[in-house]
Amino acid sequence: MQKQFLEAGKIVNTHGVTGDIKVQSWCDSPEVLTDFDTLYLSPSEPVQVKKAYVHKGCVIMHLAGVDTCETAEALRNRILYLNREDIDLPEDLVFIQDMIGLIVYDERTESVIGTLKEVLTTNPAHDMYVIRREGASDALIPACDPFLVSVDLEAGRLTVRTIEGLIE
Repeated sequence: MQKQFLEAGKIVNTHGVTGDIKVQSWCDSPEVLTDFDTLYLSPSEPVQVKKAYVHKGCVIMHLAGVDTCETAEALRNRILYLNREDIDLPEDLVFIQDMIGLIVYDERTESVIGTLKEVLTTNPAHDMYVIRREGASDALIPACDPFLVSVDLEAGRLTVRTIEGLIE
């Protein structure tokens, strides 16, 4: 089942003296968070974004009702969420959070090699899939052509095509 609210970032600090917050973005790029008028501290706690811009790899935001350093400080370490309904995602893209836990099937070996544990997004060339394997150490598989074959959320399956020596 897909989550309605997706983790988008973490409030890591205050910024300035007027209640601005500094947010570490967990999106593809920090700019993504600047496009939203409403974010959520929890599913029942929406917050209105009055201002948002990228500064040194983080997002500086001013939220409605957060007008002092003390109010902003109280939000430190809170997670910000996006409502799935507020996001216009192209058909060929999926949310990483929806992929976690998918069975990973290798076309080359014609076998299940494990489950998707994590997607590392810090590699400058491309993302990396971290595959949890039973009885073996985690495997890393590039999340790009020619390794990525398909993602089928309905079937709960990520299909990859490894090369010899990649996971052995």
